[in-house]
Amino acid sequence: MLKYVSTRGEAPAVTASEAILNGIAPDGGLYVPAEWPTLALDWEKLKNQTYQEIATQIFDGFFDDFSVSEIDHIVTKAYGQQWDDTSIVTYHQEANLTYMELFHGPTLAFKDVALQALPHLMTTAAKIQAMTDTMVILTATSGDTGTAAMRGFGDVPQTEIVVFYPEVGVSALQRQQMQSEPASNAHVIAITGNFDDAQQAVKSLLAQSSLVAELHEKNKRFSSANSINIGRLVPQIVYYIHAYAKLVQQGRIAAGEPVNIAVPTGNFGNVLAAFYASQIGLPVRQFIVAANENHVLCDFFNTGRYDRRRDFKVTNAPAMDILVSSNLERLLYFASGRNTTEVKGYMQALAERGYYDLTAQTRQTLQQFVSGFATQAQVTQTIQAVFAETQYLIDPHTAVGRAVLTQQAPTGPTLIAATASPYKFTETVLTALQGEALAGQVGLAALSQYSGTAIPKPVATLFEQPLRHKQVIAPQMMTQTFRQEIL
Repeated sequence: MLKYVSTRGEAPAVTASEAILNGIAPDGGLYVPAEWPTLALDWEKLKNQTYQEIATQIFDGFFDDFSVSEIDHIVTKAYGQQWDDTSIVTYHQEANLTYMELFHGPTLAFKDVALQALPHLMTTAAKIQAMTDTMVILTATSGDTGTAAMRGFGDVPQTEIVVFYPEVGVSALQRQQMQSEPASNAHVIAITGNFDDAQQAVKSLLAQSSLVAELHEKNKRFSSANSINIGRLVPQIVYYIHAYAKLVQQGRIAAGEPVNIAVPTGNFGNVLAAFYASQIGLPVRQFIVAANENHVLCDFFNTGRYDRRRDFKVTNAPAMDILVSSNLERLLYFASGRNTTEVKGYMQALAERGYYDLTAQTRQTLQQFVSGFATQAQVTQTIQAVFAETQYLIDPHTAVGRAVLTQQAPTGPTLIAATASPYKFTETVLTALQGEALAGQVGLAALSQYSGTAIPKPVATLFEQPLRHKQVIAPQMMTQTFRQEIL
């Protein structure tokens, strides 16, 4: 049976269901597979399979303590009528570039692909482990994770979900989605700090043994919907396999031909899923890591130093406004040859000094990764240029990826993760297209009229919904507020 171990090497190996329930390892590390599952990726078969069929194979490989019927149930629940396209992921072609449209779920962002599956993975894992505790899903969000997590976990029995998000930086639509969330088990709180403040506080809460003990007394336990949870990460592998299979089906590539994969990212989970896909058989030439003006990841790949000691910028691609990329730790684990002592040293240095430098040997193993960043001006220019040339609308995060692709100019077929619907960020998209930032229902209508596209159903009446969550606190109040909400 496949076991999961901690990147920091000081926690016992666990099964997939245990890793999903725990979220983070007891030593503060992240769970990674002790070995890669053996999957027969036969592209001639995969090219004719549905998204659900491919998901079933990937889930079977990584979650092997789940039964066949349990995996089938999870996949059926995760990828059903809540998607506005039966294909789950759709594709747009621009010459040699393929946009992977990952935003057809209920909250119009790529997070839905995993967060429609995670609640079912979690509740099934609880049954496997005979766990009767209520799971407290604690999440920091820069905008999309929170809404997708609440839509996935909303009113799911045996769960409570607590979402902290930065008051400044999220789009009007993201804020409305969070503040109007109707689920009775949802607790949504804005903080006056930035995403890194929220993420750091959430990690601290998860690691507080006294708080864990208090929860245990009340038959509750922590878990996470962030991509630090392996149950959130594995479902993201599926769309890279699906996309490659579709390119084979369309005759755009030959089976076995490597592709480039460009991903706009802040927390590094979406790129990491592509790397995981490559480790089980996806042929990849280059991983193109696209950053915005908070370009700590770009600097890392270009210099070998990760340095969070810089000003935090609130940009027009807010989901990427992150200075501490949690999932990079998992890549370092594999890049260092599974050297947990080395990884622990990096994480300790980051916490104490604010930076770390890769060893020359580990840096050498990351040659497949290239990186660039896009300024806010380049984001708006790219949205405008792509629409002017092809009549295709992209959101600001996808624009970051597209701008960096122009800089890097990779050769050969390339996949780019289109991570959110442009309708989630009407202010930025309309500024690019017609020079005027419009938000709310007015923005949705204006973008629809300008582009000749329909307002997506999940947000068509969003701004008519009542606001239920209006609490705003300072970051240092997060522990106290959590206690008030849950204990």
